[in-house]
Amino acid sequence: MLQIKDLCFSVKNGRKTRKILDNLNLSVKPGELIIITGPNGSGKSTLAKLLAGIEQPTSGQILLDDTDITDRNITERAKLGIAYAFQQPVHFKGVTVQDLLQIAATGQETFLEDTTGTDYGKILETIGLNPETYLPREINSSLSGGELKRIEIASILARKASLTIFDEPEAGIDIWSFDKLVGVFKRLKKQNPSASYIIISHQKRLIEIADRIVVLKDGQIATEGSAAKIIPKLEGLL
Repeated sequence: MLQIKDLCFSVKNGRKTRKILDNLNLSVKPGELIIITGPNGSGKSTLAKLLAGIEQPTSGQILLDDTDITDRNITERAKLGIAYAFQQPVHFKGVTVQDLLQIAATGQETFLEDTTGTDYGKILETIGLNPETYLPREINSSLSGGELKRIEIASILARKASLTIFDEPEAGIDIWSFDKLVGVFKRLKKQNPSASYIIISHQKRLIEIADRIVVLKDGQIATEGSAAKIIPKLEGLL
């Protein structure tokens, strides 16, 4: 379980201090898919970076399975099973998709029986990509935004992350790719029932698949609850 206790984050601009997150409290249960949404500037992406260890909070605590990880960096948190998916996936010149999956799986007990090329192919099939086509492909600008997003998710599957944070996964992809992405998240929930997911998003189709929706406003939780409870109120909250 992930627990966020009284989390605060502030930035200085000259002599002024601006509070981005203000005593935020939240818990994420194993197997839960949470969508965090809210208006621009509400602190969503900042929260994602704090959970991943990219940024450090001004005050408060972050606990993973009762272990305080507040001061752990992104590498240390990755070793504990936390994965972070960037808005814009990184290109790796000279690295193929299979190379990336092998790197991600190194030292991990994946959900697959072994880490052969065949099993890497199974990962790609899970996210809707043809293994014969994509395993040998280089991760470069020839791939579309949607393909890069799905390959990034494949690397997370190879790592068997217990908690994955997606910061606006719909950013920069077309409608067809977005439809595929929604399907991937649905499959992930079914195939990895003990893994937890936090998705930062404004997109209704993603919001609809959430176990719980958390709405941020001015660095605090304005409301939270099931999709049936929150979606009718969203227009007035965003």
